[in-house]
Amino acid sequence: MAGRVGAASLFLFFLLHGCLGSPPPPRLQFTATGESPELLALYEGWFGEPNHWNAGYSSHDPHTIRDQIRSAKRMGISAFVVDWYGDRDPFVDQTYALVEKQAAKNKFHVAAMYDESDATDGATDAAIADLTMFHDSYLATKDGRNAYLTYEGRPVIFVWPHGDAVDWDKVRGAANKWNPAPWLIDENLPGKYAKDFDGYYPWVQPGPKGWAADGSDWGQGYLSSFYQTMAQKFPGKIIVGGAWAQFNDSKASWGLNRHIAARCGQTFRQTLNLWKQYVPAGQVIPFVMVETWNDWEEGTAIEKGLPTCGGQPAPTSVVSLETPGK
Repeated sequence: MAGRVGAASLFLFFLLHGCLGSPPPPRLQFTATGESPELLALYEGWFGEPNHWNAGYSSHDPHTIRDQIRSAKRMGISAFVVDWYGDRDPFVDQTYALVEKQAAKNKFHVAAMYDESDATDGATDAAIADLTMFHDSYLATKDGRNAYLTYEGRPVIFVWPHGDAVDWDKVRGAANKWNPAPWLIDENLPGKYAKDFDGYYPWVQPGPKGWAADGSDWGQGYLSSFYQTMAQKFPGKIIVGGAWAQFNDSKASWGLNRHIAARCGQTFRQTLNLWKQYVPAGQVIPFVMVETWNDWEEGTAIEKGLPTCGGQPAPTSVVSLETPGK
């Protein structure tokens, strides 16, 4: 009984002195231009390489890419964020070129998710060389100018980090010489090179307790912490939301038998909308990235549709899920 009384008193204290007395969250510096975030989807371009799972198509087939773009547009997605490795993976580099060309033809957008090198020696020089190559080969071309994803007139480049060997102070200095300079968006929360990155995105993972054997932990704790921290401590950075339908890496050569259950589509709906609970009322973050369009090896693909169960009709658009109940 004494413990319950103490808990009740503590709750009342926080209610009176914490929640009610807390200042409102700071307003975000970067928001969407419309009433909802622009929906992006991470795109893997390695199908057809011998070291990857057979998805039933080649990432080098222009007709497949065209059909994927048309399907994504019907779902309300406006851009593919293509995983890109510079000249370390010529196959994927060629895929990026094909996606950019089809995006330009089909009034769609494309962006790069730059994967840092695993190497430690020369990592900074490699990153500068890779991004310079990307600028010259893609951003500066006609298709790049027509199709590349921009925000406030500047190209948006996502970064997939590998360790901390890259000196992003130097990379940022090199990228700032571009006209216009890109927005650089890193994974997870700001860290050592926070001043060099313009924004951050979350990636598929469960909450702080780790992977549940039955896949029931869909990432609520992780996403809540990400959005709350970004909105309260880093309102001057671009917040990119993350949404995922499920996770199952049993088909990946690197898999660890990890799972996030689809829960009859609720995992996707809840991850898609969770950001609304943590940003200031009336404000909208610029982007939400669906993770992923076609990573069949980690079981996150929505390419063939969003998950349902119990005879429920499959949603035809991601946009319809942004308002729960629709």
